[in-house]
Amino acid sequence: MQEKIYYQNSNGEKMCGVISNNTDSTDKPIVIISHGFTSSKDTKSWGNLVELLNGKGIATFRIDLFAHGESYGKLEDITVSKAVDGIIKAIELVKNRGYTKIGLLGSSFGGISSIMAASKFPEAIFLALRCPVCDYRQELIQSLGIEKIKQWKEKGITEIEDAGKLHKLKYSLYEDIEFNKPYKVAKKINCPVFIVHGDHDTCVPVTQSRKFAGLVKNGRLHEIKGADHWFPEGPQRTEMVEKVYEFITNKVK
Repeated sequence: MQEKIYYQNSNGEKMCGVISNNTDSTDKPIVIISHGFTSSKDTKSWGNLVELLNGKGIATFRIDLFAHGESYGKLEDITVSKAVDGIIKAIELVKNRGYTKIGLLGSSFGGISSIMAASKFPEAIFLALRCPVCDYRQELIQSLGIEKIKQWKEKGITEIEDAGKLHKLKYSLYEDIEFNKPYKVAKKINCPVFIVHGDHDTCVPVTQSRKFAGLVKNGRLHEIKGADHWFPEGPQRTEMVEKVYEFITNKVK
């Protein structure tokens, strides 16, 4: 059974997500899934993971982060803090519906957002991540260069390429990084953490995941040989889905 839900973030702005629950019971765990930058809750990059989890009686709540999919906002206004707020509100929603066993799953930009949300939600039963951004400042400096960062600050807006398209982004995104540093909050996360990351990822270096996995109390990293950031359909995506599925099902027994 799937249900599209509209709810509000802390500013009263519309958010959207889809709950999938084959058992129609709140006694089983639920996984809140957060997508990557410029993606949405309808991304196919997770393969059949939702179907597999639902088949095990594990509910899922795929959400659109701020300014993505059917959620409110312009992309140029996006910040990590706004994405985190959307996840926290999604947690509150499923708790109000009776779910008590809540796990978080995030990819890339949704990864850093899920990490920060987990640091504010000690009841999380697990945190699963795919190629998470753990040092956003490093990634932006690497992709833009110091000079363009300076121009971004002066003009207040810049263009960043993602998935072959240019997107305007306000400097507030860069400023907001100061309040969202996964390495800094790693020790606050007590639940089991699993990270899957391609060792040929040129978008988010696997070194970020190696460092973060070493900082959390109960973290494990699985590196997929030859995989990049996107996991196109094929053996590498299959391995990624299998490893995440295996981790989640082992943690909810």
